Amino acid sequence: MRDLKHLIYFEDLLQTANNELIQKAKEKGGIAVAYTCENVPEPLLNLGKCFSIRLHAPQTGSMDIAAFYMTNLLCEPSRALLERAIEGGFNFADCVITPDGCTMMNRAVENMELLKTMGKDNPNFFHEYMEIAFKNTPADVDLSVLQCTNHILTPLHEKYGVDISDKAIRKAVEKHNKMVRVIREIGEFRKGDKPRITGYEFHVLCLATYVCPADLVMKKLEETLEELKTREPDDKPWRCKVLLVGSEVDDSGLIKLIEEQGAMVAADRFCFGSLPGRTEIVLNDEEDALTQVCRHYIEHCQCPRMMNQEKVYGRKQYVADLAKEYDVDGIIYQQVKFCDPWAYERVLGSHMLQEDYGYPVLSVDRPYNIASSSGQMRTRVQAFVESIEIKRIQKGGK
Repeated sequence: MRDLKHLIYFEDLLQTANNELIQKAKEKGGIAVAYTCENVPEPLLNLGKCFSIRLHAPQTGSMDIAAFYMTNLLCEPSRALLERAIEGGFNFADCVITPDGCTMMNRAVENMELLKTMGKDNPNFFHEYMEIAFKNTPADVDLSVLQCTNHILTPLHEKYGVDISDKAIRKAVEKHNKMVRVIREIGEFRKGDKPRITGYEFHVLCLATYVCPADLVMKKLEETLEELKTREPDDKPWRCKVLLVGSEVDDSGLIKLIEEQGAMVAADRFCFGSLPGRTEIVLNDEEDALTQVCRHYIEHCQCPRMMNQEKVYGRKQYVADLAKEYDVDGIIYQQVKFCDPWAYERVLGSHMLQEDYGYPVLSVDRPYNIASSSGQMRTRVQAFVESIEIKRIQKGGK
């Protein structure tokens, strides 16, 4: 296929945590609200002049300094973020908000605060730690409202004078939904026998909406959407199509590696993905916007930290439904090394999707930066693709 006009631009944005759009937004007086988890309601971080930035550490190398404070037994993303913070890579942030969805990530941010890695020249800088729900009951919605009020809205208002009214929240949700609709519509072009966009290309675009000010990427996203409507797909089919499931993927190199083996990543059920991370928030006029936003995040959450039985088994059904919708040939369950929540989820999910739903499943753990161990992953994916092809031949397919 012809290269997407803006792909190189988006790829360049992902090469550094403090990208040019963050710098541009800061120059215009924007307030950079950094966060570390998909369980934080994103629209609440984009009120007024605020813009949300989910922290990531591209091109991570040595994590020796972070290991000194956190040991090598904690997950690589948490150590990579601490290492980058110590290096000064997150100095653009005006505050950091993190939930207790993951103890390791929480510990990383605690170290950032203790070491004073950010906010040295900003008297209004603050760290906030949120308690988040384990279930999706009305009491958990109330908890979320309280936590968002105490740890997002109130400090933003007191420190930076941000408008936190119901009207302001609704406006932020409207902007959020506009971005979501564009990304989801772009993602629809991954479907069919001849997709008009690759999984790698889509991941680059989607990831940019998390780590860049959303307002500043919208124009190029909209132009890309229009470009895809007339883009001619390749005649050469993929060897197979897969659904990638698991912990956070903020390294597009993983998607590229999988697709280089002939397996198109047709759907993205992982942190930093669009399913369900980019789901429109529908508000009514009868109830306050904050409660509705909190309820949306709890009801749509597919994070393995949600532990009631409805959520535990619902996550497997959600993956099976996506596999059917995107017509994939197999599922790859991946987990970043030492990620405890997804370690348990990967074992149960990979077993159930294979035994109960009949999908071929590849279950792997991986490094945060795939370049550090690409050979092993490439071999695993090659073998998985070949096994899918063999089963297809055995069933009389091509």
